[in-house]
Amino acid sequence: MRRLLPFLILAAQPLHAQQTTDAVDPEAAAGGGVEAFAGLPDRVRAALERKTAGEPVEAEEWMVAAANPLAVEAGAKVLEAGGSAADAMIAVQTVLGLVEPQSSGLGGGAFLVWYDAGDGELTTLDGRETAPLSATPQLFQTEAGEPLEFYDAVVGGRSVGTPGTPALMEMAHEKWGNLEWQGLFDEATRLAREGFTVSPRLAALVAEDEARLTRFAATADYFFPGGEAVAEGDTLTNAAYADTLEAIATEGARAFYTGEIAQGIVETVRNAEGNPGVLSLTDLAIYQPKERPAICAAYRGRDVCGMGPPSSGALTVGQILGMLDSHDLAALGPQDPEALRLLGDASRLAFADRGLYMADSDYVPMPTEGLVDADYLASRAELLAGDDALPEVSAGDPEWSHAMDWAADRSIEFPSTSHISIVDGEGNVLSMTTTIENGFGSRLMAPGGFLLNNELTDFSFETHEDGRPIANRVEPGKRPRSSMAPTIVMQDGAPVLAIGSPGGSRIIGYVAQAIVNHVDFGMNVQQALAAPHAVNRFGTYDLEDGTAMADQAGALQELGYETEVRELTSGLHAIEIGETLRGGADPRREGIALGQ
Repeated sequence: MRRLLPFLILAAQPLHAQQTTDAVDPEAAAGGGVEAFAGLPDRVRAALERKTAGEPVEAEEWMVAAANPLAVEAGAKVLEAGGSAADAMIAVQTVLGLVEPQSSGLGGGAFLVWYDAGDGELTTLDGRETAPLSATPQLFQTEAGEPLEFYDAVVGGRSVGTPGTPALMEMAHEKWGNLEWQGLFDEATRLAREGFTVSPRLAALVAEDEARLTRFAATADYFFPGGEAVAEGDTLTNAAYADTLEAIATEGARAFYTGEIAQGIVETVRNAEGNPGVLSLTDLAIYQPKERPAICAAYRGRDVCGMGPPSSGALTVGQILGMLDSHDLAALGPQDPEALRLLGDASRLAFADRGLYMADSDYVPMPTEGLVDADYLASRAELLAGDDALPEVSAGDPEWSHAMDWAADRSIEFPSTSHISIVDGEGNVLSMTTTIENGFGSRLMAPGGFLLNNELTDFSFETHEDGRPIANRVEPGKRPRSSMAPTIVMQDGAPVLAIGSPGGSRIIGYVAQAIVNHVDFGMNVQQALAAPHAVNRFGTYDLEDGTAMADQAGALQELGYETEVRELTSGLHAIEIGETLRGGADPRREGIALGQ
């Protein structure tokens, strides 16, 4: 066990040599600066200042990194009291659902990766939402069989899947909790009743989404009280959410999945004016999270491990890194066009496999092991041998035990979501990505004071192409494919990094690039998260606006890429694990790392 220190340790030196990264300016990012969270403890202010300075926070006993200082402080209190990383996650998640409801909450789902210090084993929990039993493959099609427009599908009850987060929290606590369940909800309940200060990011996102948030009365009443959008600095209360938390704290997750709370969810979904859904009380009553084996891929003498199907995260991140493993990126540089060519085309090849093969493996056969097999990735890496961008990419032929002629997927993923990384005093490590999918989900507010997800729009809106089925099509009870990539990197049997991000299908690129920044380019954990983004999924190279990466557009175009300079708002949160803990938080959002 790490030695307990009574204060936040401030880093004197990063682990790696300093790199010039032209990082995102935290004060200019959407998350706001230090003053946005005045009134919180000094340690929170110190952590915000270190993020602004581009320096990691250091600690020896425990650490938590997440997307809002109020949530991080709630988790810190649990860890101070001897709680496990699973205990702290519950405190963090329930506060996040209150203070950044656009990203995650009780009405959504999550994937959790866990390293157990007691037995040295990795495992994962799948709390992904499920399609209602009454859902059909044509759920997101018109009567003429054409795919719906994205927001026509999202806004309303049609897109709502059975939430998984409350059940996942309970399973994690049953397996790994140290403290009493009931007390883990205290901070979120207090903030919901007494009120919390609306952050700059929440206020800005509410204002931007007015047309959709005001479509349903309960949602409009909460975010637009008196007809005016909540503003930065306002105090917002949520008594209904506090009541829901108290019910779950007293009765467990069954209070959410049965009874009054469940009835309110179902009535909200089925009565959504203009776009009702088919979720039922039965769907809620039978929901179960699932424990699944971690998926790992080798990279630079490490094992990069995460969530397997129905997530594509670990497989696609693992494929990207596996193809890069034979290339000396360290001899180049983070913005070298050759390094970007290798990263971009490895990503394109991985996304081609993702689009063809990856879905809920409980419903469709998948070549899971074959996709990260070393020999297969080495053969795919041979395609990177040229000097220019690959003119086209296609899925490979990994080894597997089934023959299936799939068509390429047609699903759409928009960025939202949140990520939590925690290391507790016993050395357990948690990496969890949590979501309600699109920002503000379905825009439906349940009577229990939480937004409902639009997770079903992660399925393909089309079912077939040229007579071939699409693996990620809607089916009753099925879990939609995800890009969430909560990751724990292992070296010599021990965890060395916990990392993850929101960002829709760009999550994969954000996580892979941050790992490359840290491992290959020697950036400390805060620098690795703040460094400019370059993400290539389907051919066009997205380059982060306002950073030095945008300056590479011309060079990449000469290599044959189409480029687009745009905002790339990741939300990476990571903890490097060694003799000390070093934590980082993405300057593009409001989060911090905090430790003791």
